[in-house]
Amino acid sequence: MEGNAIEAALEVAARVAEQQQQRHRVLSLELEQAQYEVRLAARRYEAVDPDNRLVAAELEARWNAALQSAGEVEQRIHQNDLPDNATRIPNKETLASLAHDLPAVWNSTATEMRLKQRIIRILVEEIIADVDESTTEIVLMIHWTGGRHSELRVKKNPTGKHSRCTSLEAIEIIRQMAGKFPDDQIAATLNRLTFRTGTGNTWTEGRIRSLRSYHKWPTYDAKTAKRQGLTLEEASERLAVSHKVVRRLIDSGKISATQVVPWAPWEISAECVESEEVLQAVRNAKRRLHSTSSVSETVLPMFVKP
Repeated sequence: MEGNAIEAALEVAARVAEQQQQRHRVLSLELEQAQYEVRLAARRYEAVDPDNRLVAAELEARWNAALQSAGEVEQRIHQNDLPDNATRIPNKETLASLAHDLPAVWNSTATEMRLKQRIIRILVEEIIADVDESTTEIVLMIHWTGGRHSELRVKKNPTGKHSRCTSLEAIEIIRQMAGKFPDDQIAATLNRLTFRTGTGNTWTEGRIRSLRSYHKWPTYDAKTAKRQGLTLEEASERLAVSHKVVRRLIDSGKISATQVVPWAPWEISAECVESEEVLQAVRNAKRRLHSTSSVSETVLPMFVKP
């Protein structure tokens, strides 16, 4: 395909054609000898005394054997001259055109995999695989048609790993959240973080449950689970305020809360929620909200037509 490969292909094709012509000459000489044997056997048979039946039968058998041998040689010549067996000698322009068009054919979306397999079988004689333990690489020695060789190194996957494995970061998040949160919340967290499974799918409750069962991680049970903290929803319910108020208290540092990763559910300390500082902050927030509501009720009638 590159360098002197086209000239080498032309030379090989010329040698093959020369060998074919030489084989044809050998077969032609063999046919000529067989035809001579046929004519000789025919003259001997014609010259024998018909009354000498024993000799006549022997000479007739030799004549038939010579005819059969000549027929076999003719058949071999015919098979050698068939278009399927005859080697065509391509010209340099044809080979250059094929070499130029091959990448386009290979990369075309219209090219079927079956055609690519045929191209591989034509171009590659064999591939020898070995493992380089020092670099953890798979070494492929490719023997191309025409005598050239090339080496290809591919990084070897560690034991137990393959190209469709779930990322270690996603597995670590599931491990930390297992037993603390329901599977659907874990799946929602991973999807918000744009993590995907090893096969490229989004996370679902069933996929989380399957992976968690494989690693033998604990199952979330709302009745028996003893978590060290509260979720944002539970903290809002306990303080009788909205989620936004709890979130502002978290941002201001008055409520101590942690997350496994961003977008994961909050883990809020129960003692912190019950502290006097947080309770006072909640009372102030309720007082401000009540004041705002009172002002709105006072100002609103001024803009209403009687």
